[in-house]
Amino acid sequence: MTYTVEKIGGTSMSAFDAVLNNIFLRPESPYNRVFVVSAYGGITDALLESKRTGDPGIYQLVAKREDGWIDAFAALKQRLVGINAEIFEDTVSRARADKYISARLDDAQNCITNILATCQYGQFTLRQYLPQIREFLSSIGEAHSAFNTALKLKSLGINAKFVDLSSWDDKFSGNLDEVIACAFQDIDVKTELPIVTGYSYCDEGLMKTYDRGYSEMTFSRIASITKADIAIIHKEYHLSSADPRIAGPENVLPIGQTNFDVADQLANLGMEAIHPNAASGLRQANIPLQIKNTFEPEHKGTLISQQYAPTREKIEIIAGKNKVFALQIFDQAMVGQVDNVGYEMMEIIYEERVSLIGKEMNANSITYYLSGATKNLNQLLYRAEKRFPNSTITRHMVALISAIGAEINTNTTLSKGMLALMSHDIAPIAVHSSMRNVNVQFVVKDDMYENAIRALHEAFFARETVTKQIA
Repeated sequence: MTYTVEKIGGTSMSAFDAVLNNIFLRPESPYNRVFVVSAYGGITDALLESKRTGDPGIYQLVAKREDGWIDAFAALKQRLVGINAEIFEDTVSRARADKYISARLDDAQNCITNILATCQYGQFTLRQYLPQIREFLSSIGEAHSAFNTALKLKSLGINAKFVDLSSWDDKFSGNLDEVIACAFQDIDVKTELPIVTGYSYCDEGLMKTYDRGYSEMTFSRIASITKADIAIIHKEYHLSSADPRIAGPENVLPIGQTNFDVADQLANLGMEAIHPNAASGLRQANIPLQIKNTFEPEHKGTLISQQYAPTREKIEIIAGKNKVFALQIFDQAMVGQVDNVGYEMMEIIYEERVSLIGKEMNANSITYYLSGATKNLNQLLYRAEKRFPNSTITRHMVALISAIGAEINTNTTLSKGMLALMSHDIAPIAVHSSMRNVNVQFVVKDDMYENAIRALHEAFFARETVTKQIA
């Protein structure tokens, strides 16, 4: 019987009835599966900070020593208890769920209170404790959703097992692989259904190492260590030829099959089919990854595998990212010194926790395409101007759009894409292609992002969309 390790994303977890009926209760036998669950949608943002806007959650309020962090804990507790009320109809299960998450939040709040009290003394600083605070706050959302899921399944007669890898109560220790191996050594997936927290406490620190991609790392390592036949991620949408919210759900097509190379290009744009480090683990273990739509359980979704090799050149997806910070450093004296400038800028980019999406350079200039919170980007700009006072440093807000495929003709794609954009009165700022034959990237003004997506998707997929509608 096929053994699978499956991950359920946060937006899907928020639609719990659909998850229950379309995933957990769908097969005749619920076993021979492991589920790694994310926090319910928006909860990790409330615990840390908004991933999209950077608005502060509990962690950021604590880091800034703002008094509102206690009120934020109280508001979060009400929110989580409200989620429990939606999931559990029977009062006994709901009371157990409320007791569990209330105790977890109270313990975390008390821990932070004690840390802040300790930091009133001169030999202790809050900065040295912030990484640990971020780690244990991260775990709360996944602990809540995993506990609820296991409790709900038990009430329906399924032998579900809550596996809390956060080490808040259980004392798992070691690196990530050792923690997972220890947790699974006494689990029999033939008769038990493990529901595992997406966060795992380990020596390397998942938040410190992978930031918000930590749940996919847990998922990937469980699949590799327990030797899954296939890894599955359930999302609220198909991995499609473009974002259906932009190109229109009636126009996009599920990809069907692709390889990990394409998945890496998507991850670089923030459209993660899977975190690139997590994909690397699956690729090394030769475990295929299936991306499925939670709300269309009959659909096979997209299979990502090492073996996939297209027989013809084909664009598979138009993917992009807007609000990209393009930082250009120009200096006539840079000729022959570009590597030195690049090395120092990469250090600044790393220290300011900003994501590098792309880079282009010539003899006397380098342009970095960056993504991150506004505060971090502004600090990076300040440090660059201070470090290179004799250089001309400019910034622009742009959008990057890529035409991606496992095997494409970059010359044809480049010319066809340019014509498509120009025919819609969109003048690219820059275009990039490489010898890798995987993607061609177009840089446009930020306010042209959605129009550019639609123009490129129409150019590369219009005929296929018509064929689908006729069929």
